[in-house]
Parts: sequence; structure tokens; C-alpha cells
Amino acid sequence: MPSLLCAHLPWLRLAEHRSFVLTERINPELFLPAEALESMDWELLTSFSHELAGAGLSCTIHGPFMDLNPGSVDPAIRESSGMRVDQTLRAAGLLKARVVVFHPGYSRLSHGSVQDVWVENSIAFWRERLPAIRAAECCVALENIFEDEPSTLRRVIEGIGDPLVGHCFDVGHFNMFARVSLEEWFAELGRHILESHLHDNFGQSDDHLPVGDGAIDFTRVSGLLHRFAPQAVWTLEAHSRQRLERSLKAIQQYLREEL
Repeated sequence: MPSLLCAHLPWLRLAEHRSFVLTERINPELFLPAEALESMDWELLTSFSHELAGAGLSCTIHGPFMDLNPGSVDPAIRESSGMRVDQTLRAAGLLKARVVVFHPGYSRLSHGSVQDVWVENSIAFWRERLPAIRAAECCVALENIFEDEPSTLRRVIEGIGDPLVGHCFDVGHFNMFARVSLEEWFAELGRHILESHLHDNFGQSDDHLPVGDGAIDFTRVSGLLHRFAPQAVWTLEAHSRQRLERSLKAIQQYLREEL
């Protein structure tokens, strides 16, 4: 079964959901957008870390992603991306986050003609941050977004060559964009999976429906996760409390591997 079950929680809505998370003993994946990092109350973040520890809870982090691209051909964009990643890793250390999820920034439409350069830039970017990742005592997981096949993510992760950097498998994004089977994806990246984002859709838009409310075969997905990444973190990416409560109920049947 997964090493940790988490639920999406935007840091900017912490006041609204703080009591619910602590009372219901939900391990949060804290989303830290640029806006949150720009105005971060580091004392509040440290205080919340102590609250989580006192409740026996753990957390993960979803880093900022809008306008960021660690593999960009533009050095100024890589520099600004680095600033936000470094801020996020500081937060990870204070929160004692197990995993920090980042978007890789790749799109075949935008970067297909410069794929090798993008891969090389990404490898150098994340290698440079290995000491900070190690100091924060966390791992970094690169999430599939627009990738229609897994080779670019595999090249980056294997090029970095450190188990501190792996893959976050987002099943909703896979269902929308992938042109390969689940089995083909896991054959290439399954051994690198540190976390999985679980939500549902019908393949047309990123609806973030509760598990089981769309067209995704979670029996198949969970079976592959148990086989290839039995210690991965599972995160329910529900965007409302009602959807989270439904996903929490629906996911129970998939937590243990069928023998």
C-alpha cells in the first residue's frame, strides 16, 4: 500500500481548511503558488509544521508552476524558475515535507525542436539543486503535464542520476494527453515514481473529479502503482471538500494490493 495518503490543500486557503485537516487527520499536499511564496509568513509555516507533527501527520508540497520552466532555452526564465524552486525547498525543509512536486515545463509543441537542449538544461538545473534537496531532507518528483509519452521525463530523471529526484505520475493528465498505454508508461518510469496524483476525468478536460466519477480505470492504475512503486505517496487532487470526501471513500478499495 502507499507509504502516505495525502490531499491537495492550497496554502492560501489554509485558514479555511486548517481545522478540518487536523481534526480529520488528513496529510496535506500544500500547494505553494508564486503568490504564496512572494508573501510567505515563514513563522506561520513553521507553526503549521509543528501542528502537523503534533497531530502525527506528514505533508508533501506542490511547488509553483505558472510561467516557470527549469529547462527553458532562456537563461532569465531558468533563473526566475530557480528562485521559486529554492523558496519552495526552503519551505520543504521547515515543513519536513516528504516529497516536493514540480512541473517539468516541457511541451512538445513548444520545445519539440529544441528537446535535447531542454533536457540538458533541465538536468543541469536539478543537479545544481541536489544539495538543497538533500538539506531539506525531501525528494523532488517531476509531474507529467502535457507529455504524450514518457521519454523526455525519463531522460531528465535518469540524466540527473540521483534517487532524490523522481517522477510524480498524474493519472488525470495521462488520461488527457498520453498516446501510449499505462503499461508502456510504467515500463519506462514506474521504477522512478515517488508520488502519484489521483483524480478523474473523461479525457477531454482536467476536471479533477472524485476517484471513480470519470473514465479512468483505477483498478488498473492502482495495480501498476502497487507493482512498480509500492512505497509511493498517493495524493488525492480534489478541488473541493465535497469531492475530497468522495475520493477518500472511493480510494479505500485500492489502497491494498490484490493478491
